[in-house]
Amino acid sequence: MQGFDHAHDNVYAAFAARFPAPDRLFVEAEDGRRLTYGEIPAATARIANLLRRLGIGPGDRVAGLLDKSPEALLLYLGCCRAGAVYLPIHVELTPPEVDHILLDAEPRLLVCRPAWAERLRGWAAASPVRHLLTLDGAGAGGLTEALSGEAPEAPVAAAGSTAPNAIVYTSGTTGKPKGAILSNGLVAWNAMALAEAWGMTREDVLLHANPMAFGLFGTTTPVLAAGAAMRLLPKFETEAVLRALPGATMFAGVPTYYARLLAHPGFSRQSCRTMRLFLTGSAPMRADLFEAFRARTGHALLDRYGMTEALIIASMPLDAPRRPDASGLPLPGSALRLVDEAGAAVPPGAVGAIELRQPFPFSGYWRAPEKTTAAFRADGWFITGDFGRVDPDGYLCVLGRGTELIITGGFNVYPKEVEASLNAMPGIAEAAVFGVPHPDFGEAVVAAIQLEPDAPPFSEAAVRLLLTGELARYKVPKRIQVVPEMPRNTLGKIRKTLLQQRFSDLFAPEHP
Repeated sequence: MQGFDHAHDNVYAAFAARFPAPDRLFVEAEDGRRLTYGEIPAATARIANLLRRLGIGPGDRVAGLLDKSPEALLLYLGCCRAGAVYLPIHVELTPPEVDHILLDAEPRLLVCRPAWAERLRGWAAASPVRHLLTLDGAGAGGLTEALSGEAPEAPVAAAGSTAPNAIVYTSGTTGKPKGAILSNGLVAWNAMALAEAWGMTREDVLLHANPMAFGLFGTTTPVLAAGAAMRLLPKFETEAVLRALPGATMFAGVPTYYARLLAHPGFSRQSCRTMRLFLTGSAPMRADLFEAFRARTGHALLDRYGMTEALIIASMPLDAPRRPDASGLPLPGSALRLVDEAGAAVPPGAVGAIELRQPFPFSGYWRAPEKTTAAFRADGWFITGDFGRVDPDGYLCVLGRGTELIITGGFNVYPKEVEASLNAMPGIAEAAVFGVPHPDFGEAVVAAIQLEPDAPPFSEAAVRLLLTGELARYKVPKRIQVVPEMPRNTLGKIRKTLLQQRFSDLFAPEHP
């Protein structure tokens, strides 16, 4: 597959140049609605014409607060065609979280699920937003009605590779979410690089169970780049995934999804008989889960590493042995380096801060020039904020966010290393390690664990004793707390900030 062609700096044009025969399936919804590649040009032309009629042109923002549907995907492609900037918003955010994004980004058009419409109409009336339309998961609503009279032909807007394609807001784990501006070049190049790295062809069918706002880049866009097909599920549900797996060839999920599949007795080699590739990422993969998945299905999970600002950064090669602790190599055309606090390269195998260079760099944060400046080194390398090391095979092993680094008594502790030891112990379903204030050490290492349903009685002292045989003493958690269930976000990531808040006073005077 050829790389990104600068003759098609517009993302829609870049993908359209690779569309297969008009009768080939692009996307199928759970209710059976189908959209072929041949239907995309007319459908996106109608959207582009509607946007122009509403006074929305290149650079203007269009927000989508939407359930997953073929029509929602067309809205994104229509924005690309018109040169508008798409703003995906997760439907399970709280009203204050949505308000922050809308007030910050000031989209001219909001397209939302009907349940949000009444509240947002009141908000839009007092804001720069001029238009609000609805769209439900079945493809019905004000947007569909508004498109009925639009012409099925429209020009493709001129858009350079550095022009914005989308603004995606970060998770906001260390403050208010920031709007990451993704350029046309980054979106198109990343999609095509992934399609090639994962060996995608027009015969592939990707089963899509991720949330709409998080499943657009790195999942939907590589399908478009390859001219492949996609089956949509409204959300991840084990039974629905098992029903839809036959006939699919690819599935992308987080470790939580795979744990839930393995817990189902119907998940087997037979149910995976048509599958070519299972992708994992977004959270650390447990070694025992990785091996259990291979034993049950015959497939080794392929890990990838990414972040909002840079999309997918690295991936394990298709033809190399796969491991649960490695995220592979940087995508072709990009490069990684690991540095110390002074910005000097660390020796091979040493832990360092991960920095990145891509052919189409991160464009910056919306209306936050000081944060954009702080995100780059003077020589142009992007500071990811993650820590990791490179193993002897050259593969990147990500150890976690820099904000998760625990400094206890002057020593650095990377939570992933401690979590791996805890997760390997019988009876522990999952562990989360984090730092909390300590009057003597500055921070103390603390672990929250969720036990297996049939786990024996838990002994904190016994577990800590076992850890002292595997880890340096300063890495051993000073306290291990059992929780009934880990707090998670929609993608299944453990929300460590909530655990930190819950256990923040463990070492206060009233907790000797």
